[in-house]
Amino acid sequence: MDADIGKELQERVREAFARRAPLQISGGGSKNFYGRAPSGAPLQVGAHRGVIHYLPTELVITARAGTPLTEIETLLAEHRQMLPFEPPHFGPNATLGGAVACGLSGPRRPYSGALRDFVLGVKIINGKGDILRFGGQVMKNVAGFDVARLMAGALGTLGVLLEVSLKVLPRPEQEITLRRPDTAEQALRRMNAWAGQPLPLSAACFDGAHLYVRLSGTEGGLRAAREAIGGDPVPDGASFWEKLREQELRFFSDAARLWRLSLPPAAPPLHLPGEWFIDWGGAQRWLKNPLPAEVIRATAARLGGHATLFRDGERLQVFHPLPPALL
Repeated sequence: MDADIGKELQERVREAFARRAPLQISGGGSKNFYGRAPSGAPLQVGAHRGVIHYLPTELVITARAGTPLTEIETLLAEHRQMLPFEPPHFGPNATLGGAVACGLSGPRRPYSGALRDFVLGVKIINGKGDILRFGGQVMKNVAGFDVARLMAGALGTLGVLLEVSLKVLPRPEQEITLRRPDTAEQALRRMNAWAGQPLPLSAACFDGAHLYVRLSGTEGGLRAAREAIGGDPVPDGASFWEKLREQELRFFSDAARLWRLSLPPAAPPLHLPGEWFIDWGGAQRWLKNPLPAEVIRATAARLGGHATLFRDGERLQVFHPLPPALL
């Protein structure tokens, strides 16, 4: 049921600020595993929910942070629209605020943009309990520091999200997924070559044995791209990409320590032991490996990237440390 509990949340933050007591922001709890271990009294924001403003013709939606992602995606689908960054849910209770706070994007990210690229505006409670607004409901609404997009991936450290305005996009007319056997080296070469051509790519990954490519567009455009790329059609391609987004494929099914490496797409395969899954056309690489964090991060850094301990571990140094000067 839609509800506005912004004033209640504001009062809780003000009380905590007066006592210098930390708060642990909690929405649907689907991504509690991600990031450093939180501390503080729970601040439940899941009840702050509901779509506030949606104009399909303007490609903009504004909703409260506790609104379930499924509710937003269902509403958009009724108008043949979508969240182009395909946010992972990781559970049925995923919320809009949690998606923005974690800043995670799905398989379409390299070809449509990241979550932060579609954040138009936010309403937040800062650490002192003040309610602030940043941005708006149009693309060109920022003169100066773009605070709204800083909220993407901040994990609640910059404030409690109350409302988020997002740009949405029309759904493609048609989609097809193609698969072909390949090696990691060949798959990376192909994905990078295709990315430089006028092909309607919307996802590309390599699971260790097969290269998967999703094409999105018109019937004629897909026919021409399919002839150029080759490979066999996957009967239920939509299910494959959804399982990849939600980490439900076999690769993600065990409890092994999981690293997420962000690298230049054309970087060669890394010579680290373990099992690999390459996504985002080569830019996002998942690794199951028990090696020390220093080894994995140093290897990623040498290629111009960074490494995040996505699952497992002590949750102390989850993210790649910043260089001293930048810190």
